[in-house]
Amino acid sequence: MSDTPPESPGAEAPRFLGQASPLPASPEEAELDYVPNPRRGGLYCVRFSAPEFTSLCPVTGQPDFAHLVIDYAPGETIVESKSLKLFLGSFRNHCGFHEDVTVGIGQRLFDEMAPKWLRIGGYWYPRGGIPIDVFWQSGPVPDGLWVPDQGVQNYRGRG
Repeated sequence: MSDTPPESPGAEAPRFLGQASPLPASPEEAELDYVPNPRRGGLYCVRFSAPEFTSLCPVTGQPDFAHLVIDYAPGETIVESKSLKLFLGSFRNHCGFHEDVTVGIGQRLFDEMAPKWLRIGGYWYPRGGIPIDVFWQSGPVPDGLWVPDQGVQNYRGRG
């Protein structure tokens, strides 16, 4: 088996992999790289976890913290992980409600990458004493796709 993924017509090399890449100033400026799926035609689940995700409260400007879990079944492409890391990092200076941030990340990945299926779980730490968890998925889980539980415990506070 080759370590090099098959090229697809018009595919470009990843722009950020192996390069010094500054954090984008905003999610709108962030560019996501997609590369050919090395297992095209297969049905499998990919998971990304971002346990230290941050954005800013749109009312107070204070930081909000979340554990994001992104699961998807690739179509023709997969998201390149460094570009995803930079995209998620671009939210550090972005003001948005938990719902808008979580759903917006899921929808952008789904719209650009065109996977067979995608879901995102945003497990936000308490704001005003209330933890807010936000979930979005593109549709029903495809038949035959094994999707594990996201494994993030509900917020328990000090226990």
